[in-house]
Amino acid sequence: MDTRSAAESTATQDRTTVERTSGLELVVTRTIDGPPPNVFEAWTDAELFRQWWVPKSFGVKLLSCEVDARVGGAYRLTFDTGSAEPMAFFGRYLEVTPPTRLVWTNDEGDGGTVVTTATFEEDHGRTRLAVHDRYPSKEALDEAVASGATSWNPETFDQLDELLVSLGVSTRR
Repeated sequence: MDTRSAAESTATQDRTTVERTSGLELVVTRTIDGPPPNVFEAWTDAELFRQWWVPKSFGVKLLSCEVDARVGGAYRLTFDTGSAEPMAFFGRYLEVTPPTRLVWTNDEGDGGTVVTTATFEEDHGRTRLAVHDRYPSKEALDEAVASGATSWNPETFDQLDELLVSLGVSTRR
Protein backbone atom coordinates (compact mmCIF):
# COMPACT_ATOMS: atom_id res chain seq x y z
CA MET A 1 0.00 0.00 0.00
CA ASP A 2 1.32 3.43 -0.96
CA THR A 3 1.12 5.70 2.08
CA ARG A 4 2.22 8.85 0.24
CA SER A 5 -0.34 11.55 -0.17
CA ALA A 6 -1.66 12.49 -3.60
CA ALA A 7 0.26 15.78 -3.36
CA GLU A 8 3.54 13.98 -2.67
CA SER A 9 2.92 11.55 -5.50
CA THR A 10 2.14 14.37 -7.94
CA ALA A 11 5.20 16.35 -6.83
CA THR A 12 7.40 13.32 -7.45
CA GLN A 13 5.90 12.70 -10.88
CA ASP A 14 6.35 16.37 -11.76
CA ARG A 15 10.08 16.04 -11.08
CA THR A 16 10.47 13.68 -14.06
CA THR A 17 9.77 15.03 -17.52
CA VAL A 18 9.64 13.09 -20.77
CA GLU A 19 9.70 15.12 -23.98
CA ARG A 20 9.92 14.17 -27.60
CA THR A 21 12.32 16.81 -28.90
CA SER A 22 12.46 15.70 -32.54
CA GLY A 23 11.35 12.92 -34.84
CA LEU A 24 14.25 10.81 -33.58
CA GLU A 25 14.86 11.90 -29.99
CA LEU A 26 13.22 11.51 -26.61
CA VAL A 27 14.63 13.35 -23.57
CA VAL A 28 13.94 12.47 -19.94
CA THR A 29 15.03 14.91 -17.22
CA ARG A 30 15.00 14.62 -13.45
CA THR A 31 16.82 16.24 -10.55
CA ILE A 32 18.28 13.51 -8.36
CA ASP A 33 18.92 14.10 -4.63
CA GLY A 34 22.64 13.38 -4.65
CA PRO A 35 25.90 14.73 -6.11
CA PRO A 36 26.97 13.72 -9.64
CA PRO A 37 29.81 11.37 -8.61
CA ASN A 38 27.40 9.27 -6.52
CA VAL A 39 24.62 9.32 -9.09
CA PHE A 40 27.09 8.38 -11.83
CA GLU A 41 28.35 5.49 -9.70
CA ALA A 42 24.79 4.27 -9.18
CA TRP A 43 24.50 4.03 -12.99
CA THR A 44 27.84 2.29 -13.52
CA ASP A 45 28.21 -0.10 -10.56
CA ALA A 46 26.19 -3.29 -11.19
CA GLU A 47 25.45 -3.90 -7.50
CA LEU A 48 24.09 -0.38 -7.03
CA PHE A 49 22.27 -0.33 -10.38
CA ARG A 50 20.33 -3.51 -9.63
CA GLN A 51 18.99 -1.91 -6.42
CA TRP A 52 17.11 0.90 -8.15
CA TRP A 53 16.62 0.32 -11.86
CA VAL A 54 13.45 -1.84 -11.97
CA PRO A 55 10.29 -0.16 -10.63
CA LYS A 56 9.00 -2.31 -7.76
CA SER A 57 5.42 -1.83 -8.95
CA PHE A 58 6.18 -3.60 -12.25
CA GLY A 59 6.44 -7.01 -10.60
CA VAL A 60 9.42 -7.90 -12.79
CA LYS A 61 12.46 -9.61 -11.29
CA LEU A 62 15.96 -8.65 -12.39
CA LEU A 63 17.72 -12.00 -12.78
CA SER A 64 21.14 -10.67 -13.71
CA CYS A 65 22.87 -7.34 -14.11
CA GLU A 66 26.26 -7.10 -15.81
CA VAL A 67 27.87 -3.68 -16.20
CA ASP A 68 31.35 -3.09 -17.65
CA ALA A 69 31.19 0.72 -17.78
CA ARG A 70 34.20 1.55 -19.91
CA VAL A 71 34.51 2.54 -23.55
CA GLY A 72 33.91 -0.68 -25.49
CA GLY A 73 32.55 -2.42 -22.39
CA ALA A 74 29.12 -4.02 -22.38
CA TYR A 75 26.04 -4.24 -20.21
CA ARG A 76 23.36 -6.90 -20.05
CA LEU A 77 20.19 -6.94 -17.95
CA THR A 78 18.08 -10.10 -17.84
CA PHE A 79 14.54 -10.04 -16.45
CA ASP A 80 12.01 -12.66 -15.43
CA THR A 81 8.73 -11.27 -16.78
CA GLY A 82 6.69 -14.38 -16.03
CA SER A 83 6.88 -15.62 -19.63
CA ALA A 84 8.70 -18.76 -20.75
CA GLU A 85 11.83 -16.88 -21.82
CA PRO A 86 13.67 -14.22 -19.82
CA MET A 87 13.85 -10.79 -21.45
CA ALA A 88 17.28 -9.25 -22.02
CA PHE A 89 18.44 -5.70 -22.62
CA PHE A 90 22.02 -5.24 -23.74
CA GLY A 91 24.47 -2.99 -25.50
CA ARG A 92 27.90 -1.43 -25.29
CA TYR A 93 29.36 1.75 -23.88
CA LEU A 94 30.55 4.31 -26.42
CA GLU A 95 31.63 7.03 -24.00
CA VAL A 96 32.28 6.99 -20.26
CA THR A 97 33.28 10.34 -18.75
CA PRO A 98 32.97 10.19 -14.93
CA PRO A 99 31.01 11.79 -13.38
CA THR A 100 29.36 13.81 -16.16
CA ARG A 101 28.46 11.66 -19.17
CA LEU A 102 27.61 8.13 -20.30
CA VAL A 103 26.77 7.06 -23.85
CA TRP A 104 25.63 3.54 -24.68
CA THR A 105 23.81 1.53 -27.30
CA ASN A 106 20.59 -0.41 -26.85
CA ASP A 107 21.10 -3.33 -29.22
CA GLU A 108 18.21 -5.67 -28.38
CA GLY A 109 15.56 -4.14 -30.63
CA ASP A 110 14.68 -5.23 -34.15
CA GLY A 111 14.23 -1.67 -35.40
CA GLY A 112 17.90 -0.68 -35.25
CA THR A 113 20.18 0.56 -32.50
CA VAL A 114 19.03 3.24 -30.08
CA VAL A 115 21.86 5.38 -28.68
CA THR A 116 21.35 6.76 -25.17
CA THR A 117 23.30 9.68 -23.72
CA ALA A 118 22.99 10.41 -20.00
CA THR A 119 24.42 13.62 -18.61
CA PHE A 120 24.94 14.33 -14.91
CA GLU A 121 25.09 18.06 -14.17
CA GLU A 122 25.86 19.45 -10.71
CA ASP A 123 23.02 21.53 -9.30
CA HIS A 124 23.62 22.81 -5.74
CA GLY A 125 24.75 19.40 -4.46
CA ARG A 126 22.13 17.55 -6.47
CA THR A 127 22.29 16.15 -10.00
CA ARG A 128 20.31 17.34 -12.98
CA LEU A 129 20.03 14.15 -14.99
CA ALA A 130 19.16 14.27 -18.69
CA VAL A 131 18.73 11.04 -20.64
CA HIS A 132 18.61 11.43 -24.43
CA ASP A 133 17.44 8.42 -26.47
CA ARG A 134 18.19 8.79 -30.18
CA TYR A 135 16.28 6.34 -32.37
CA PRO A 136 17.46 5.18 -35.81
CA SER A 137 14.25 6.41 -37.47
CA LYS A 138 11.05 8.30 -36.76
CA GLU A 139 9.16 5.04 -37.24
CA ALA A 140 11.26 3.31 -34.58
CA LEU A 141 10.52 6.08 -32.07
CA ASP A 142 6.83 6.13 -33.03
CA GLU A 143 6.68 2.37 -32.42
CA ALA A 144 8.49 2.65 -29.08
CA VAL A 145 6.11 5.41 -27.94
CA ALA A 146 3.03 3.45 -29.07
CA SER A 147 4.21 0.31 -27.22
CA GLY A 148 4.81 2.19 -23.96
CA ALA A 149 8.53 1.39 -24.06
CA THR A 150 9.40 5.06 -23.64
CA SER A 151 7.22 5.71 -20.61
CA TRP A 152 10.00 6.24 -18.09
CA ASN A 153 8.55 5.59 -14.70
CA PRO A 154 9.23 8.25 -12.04
CA GLU A 155 9.30 5.35 -9.57
CA THR A 156 12.66 4.29 -11.01
CA PHE A 157 14.19 7.64 -10.11
CA ASP A 158 12.41 7.67 -6.74
CA GLN A 159 14.19 4.38 -6.03
CA LEU A 160 17.51 5.94 -7.06
CA ASP A 161 16.84 8.79 -4.60
CA GLU A 162 16.03 6.21 -1.89
CA LEU A 163 19.26 4.33 -2.61
CA LEU A 164 21.27 7.54 -2.24
CA VAL A 165 19.56 8.17 1.12
CA SER A 166 20.49 4.65 2.27
CA LEU A 167 24.11 5.27 1.21
CA GLY A 168 24.19 8.54 3.16
CA VAL A 169 24.93 10.70 0.12
CA SER A 170 21.49 12.19 -0.50
CA THR A 171 20.81 15.92 -0.32
CA ARG A 172 17.35 15.23 1.15
CA ARG A 173 16.74 16.78 4.49
